[in-house]
Amino acid sequence: METHPDIVDMRMRHEMAERATSTPQGQAVGTLAFLTGIYMAASPWITGFNGLSTLAVNNLIVGIAYALLMSGGFGRAYERTHSMAWGACILGIWMIISPWVVAGNVSTTKTIVNNVITGAVATLLALAATAAAGKAESGKSRHSGMSAPYASGR
Repeated sequence: METHPDIVDMRMRHEMAERATSTPQGQAVGTLAFLTGIYMAASPWITGFNGLSTLAVNNLIVGIAYALLMSGGFGRAYERTHSMAWGACILGIWMIISPWVVAGNVSTTKTIVNNVITGAVATLLALAATAAAGKAESGKSRHSGMSAPYASGR
């Protein structure tokens, strides 16, 4: 049973994801992304535009979603992290354009500067996570031909 191709492949994917997340770069991107998401959620109260309720609620929801996506709150396998990082990328872009799209007159200098800088940082961190996940996936495809053959006599 231990030489079955599916078990060997699952074990190899788990080891690859473990190696990728244990690198200093992977840990740094994950930590910075989590902190960026927390800042996104708290930014209306930190920078003082919590009176603009539609944008404050938008930043709170997007920040929590970004922090959960990028911290691995929904999964640890790098195949899923790759998709989640693309979703986080979209959230970062949404942060950039949200002062002009959210209902109400919320596009003040303070909100624009906050959301554009935070959204750009969030997008760059999500792209870094996507690149790391893509690198881990390409490493998996290189090693996929090395799996042990299935021993039918066992």
